[in-house]
Amino acid sequence: MTTPGGTKLVEKVTKQPGQLVIPYEKYVLPNGLTLIVSEDHSDPLVHVDVTYHVGSAREQIGKSGFAHFFEHMMFQGSDHVGDQQHFKLVTAAGGSLNGSTTEDRTNYYETLPSNQLETGLWLEADRMGFLLDAVSQKKFEIQRSTVKNERGQRVDNAPYGQASEIISRTLYPYGHPYSWSVIGSLEDLDRSNVDDLKNFFLRWYGPNNATLTVGGDVQAAQVVKLVEKYFGSIKRGPAVAKAKYPAPVLATDRYVSYADNIRFPMLQMVFPTVPEGHPDNLPLTALAQILGQGKNSLLYKNLVKNQKAVVALSYQQGSELGGQFNFVARSFPGKGLDSLEATMRSTMAEFEKRGVSDQDLQRFKAQTEAQVVNGLASVSGKVSQLAANQTYFGNPNYLTVETRELKALTKADVQRAYDKYLKGKHAVILSVIPKSGGVAAAKPDNFTPDKAGYVAPKDEYAGLKYVKPTDNFDRSKQPASGGNPVVKVPALYQETLANGLKIVGTRNTEIPAVTMRLTLRGGHRLEQGMPEKAGIAQLTASLLNEGSEKYSSEQFSAALDKLGSRISATAGDNETTVNVQSLTANLPATMALLEQRLLHPRFDAQDFARLKKQQLEAIGNFATQPGVIADLTYNKLLYGSSNIAGTSVFGTTASVSSLTLDDVKDFYNKYYVPNVSYLVVVGDVDQKTLNSQLGFLKNWAKKDVTIPADVASVQPDKTTIYFVNKPGAAQSEIRVGYLTDMKFDATGPYYRAGLANFLLGGAFNSRINLNLRENKGYTYGANSGFRGTRYAGPFTAQAGVRADATAASVKEFMSEIRNYQNGISDEELAFLQTSVGQSDALKYETGQQKAGFLSRLVEYDLDPTYVNQQTEILKGLKKEEVQAIAKQYLPADKMYIVVVGDDKQLPALQALGYPVVQLDLEGKPAAAAAPVAAPTAPVVDDKMKEKTEDGKLKVKTKKAKS
Repeated sequence: MTTPGGTKLVEKVTKQPGQLVIPYEKYVLPNGLTLIVSEDHSDPLVHVDVTYHVGSAREQIGKSGFAHFFEHMMFQGSDHVGDQQHFKLVTAAGGSLNGSTTEDRTNYYETLPSNQLETGLWLEADRMGFLLDAVSQKKFEIQRSTVKNERGQRVDNAPYGQASEIISRTLYPYGHPYSWSVIGSLEDLDRSNVDDLKNFFLRWYGPNNATLTVGGDVQAAQVVKLVEKYFGSIKRGPAVAKAKYPAPVLATDRYVSYADNIRFPMLQMVFPTVPEGHPDNLPLTALAQILGQGKNSLLYKNLVKNQKAVVALSYQQGSELGGQFNFVARSFPGKGLDSLEATMRSTMAEFEKRGVSDQDLQRFKAQTEAQVVNGLASVSGKVSQLAANQTYFGNPNYLTVETRELKALTKADVQRAYDKYLKGKHAVILSVIPKSGGVAAAKPDNFTPDKAGYVAPKDEYAGLKYVKPTDNFDRSKQPASGGNPVVKVPALYQETLANGLKIVGTRNTEIPAVTMRLTLRGGHRLEQGMPEKAGIAQLTASLLNEGSEKYSSEQFSAALDKLGSRISATAGDNETTVNVQSLTANLPATMALLEQRLLHPRFDAQDFARLKKQQLEAIGNFATQPGVIADLTYNKLLYGSSNIAGTSVFGTTASVSSLTLDDVKDFYNKYYVPNVSYLVVVGDVDQKTLNSQLGFLKNWAKKDVTIPADVASVQPDKTTIYFVNKPGAAQSEIRVGYLTDMKFDATGPYYRAGLANFLLGGAFNSRINLNLRENKGYTYGANSGFRGTRYAGPFTAQAGVRADATAASVKEFMSEIRNYQNGISDEELAFLQTSVGQSDALKYETGQQKAGFLSRLVEYDLDPTYVNQQTEILKGLKKEEVQAIAKQYLPADKMYIVVVGDDKQLPALQALGYPVVQLDLEGKPAAAAAPVAAPTAPVVDDKMKEKTEDGKLKVKTKKAKS
């Protein structure tokens, strides 16, 4: 079939009963654009994905990071979409959006209410066909700064952040496109210019190098017409040939190392393997699970179980042009890395003798099948798979190929993969050692990249010309949207058992799986009044995840893996949660395991000793993470010494050191009870079937439990900066706020305050984010928000910022908070109302989202109709109400400001005019560091407002990006 516009229907795939298939229709436009449409009418939303077959592997030596940099530029406006309007328009439509870059592709995507489909296509088409006229030097410089901030946050300021870069340039030959990182180097970013950007666009961003995938509540014929309208006139770009490179050949083991700000020395051993789609990729993935994933893996047995390592794992990583098999282990502080390497190698030798068992293969197949099924829970998940499979394999239906390969996988395949790619082969061995010293690399470095033999690739950018598309309609007009889709809150069933356990559920047959969440109220808050036991809730939950009376820890893990199920307990601030995921067919067996885990824990002494040591090490590791230091310091100031909320859920070194196995048993016996608990169930199971499997919960004995009440904290009498020195920090972490008197409510002050904050720091286009990120280039992202539960929570504004912009960022944070009390514009109010009002279509799609909604109903005793009340509140919201909320709940003169960074930033912070108190890593006054008096009143910066021609105030806004 060919449409009047010349679009050809290439393929149509439908789903047969019992098949694991994503239905779709595949088209190709005359300009080469591939269009895939997948109709899914289960929820009133649509997901739009444009994947360009270009990533960092298309870059050249000296120009690394450009594909990722260009991703940022694609959000900076195009010919018919104003500066920073892409994010704003999608958010105003009630949608969400982002983009991502890998070695092999770059994609851009939006999830929108289904009535906003045309807007999504209009936006994507405009930046595909009309980007270059909107590119400016100013935008270029701001986004280059943003990318540098992202690198600072994710690489330079993150423990082990440089490891993958060093592995890549050691494993691959000089000049190989995988020999540099996706994010690139600061030097290369500084070397780039606007002409580079324009050439990159012209070379790689043509429609013939792109796949447009649309899924959700749409009609294929309608999508085709709209795509022809908005994308049809965009000219085909230069042809793009498929790249191919040979696998690296290592003549000997290559040892490299570097020092980092870490607590746990790390060893990573990497073997070159095969790319994604190669027949051996699946056997290698299975091999990785046997060797180093889960409690039945050999690495776990040889390194973690016997407390030689904090963590040890292996994984196969396949990309389009190559692959690598990774062993990774982190030892305890002070332990040598040579012994880790020896154990990794002896583990390989053990596998050679042991081989692959039937149980190994069964567990791998069950887990993989469950992962595939759960990946189909959302429209975005389905669309992402279709887009990736078309991009890499030219076959959107590659899922059926993978399913067939999984079913045919044998033990011999896995053994052959080991023999071919690991046995007797050479590897890259990276040692990451602490800057504090005391630990040596596994072996001395013996490798430096060799530039000899490198041949520069041909010039891909000569003679490129921009040919602007011409249309017979006005692209400058944003498409009108249809009526808002009808969003149905899930139909519920509820009951309360005789022992007080509340159960609420909803049936959803979209995928054959069930999601369950058991919540036990209390959690960390139960430690209130007994700070010497801080961390007991976390340790108890960790121990619950080990064995049971019937199964050892390894046996329990094996039983779950055979089912492809998950049961995990986690402790939070105010509750302990047990999450359950199961395929429908395996639900009875999964429930039997839940009974064991919940009601019959083993509490093994050896497991306790190992988990206690790991929890102590995790506490010790906080000091290596600036963001964690900032959060801990801020919480101590907010809650004070009398409130357990001021202490980490993990506890302190002193408190956890004192805990005994009897303490854990006592905590479990007192607080794991049904009458303070509730169970939510979402998925392919009806109430009658579920009830027949809940007998063990009905027999769960109730006990008297008192959940601690909230504890009032002392509020700051004036805004003060609390500074924690982190020598050499590439970025500074900032927290600004105070503890409010608001607890969670669905329709009261807390809900209204959340609406008000949306414009200040809750959206991509919020004032704080646009100022600090887009206008100033200080950060990769900044936000603010109110947080409340059954306990009063804080207002917090936060960001990780460039080190040399620390004081300037604090100034801008405070300026935005103060200025917000001056009120908002009509335009801002309209943006708030449309953004929040239309976002309901995205809230109840997946099992996890539905479980969260049901949990809220029970936790706060809400009627499901509260969402209708919220809609009415939003519709009736006035500018004056937002201003009143800001004045009441944003006391800029009485807030804590926490800064964690290098003390070189202190003089500039002191010059801001606030008192400055220096603290150590434990939140205590730093030695010989007296408070610094405020020499002047805090500076109020009002330059973020300007007058329009009619004399009215408007707010200058810029948009934020991924």
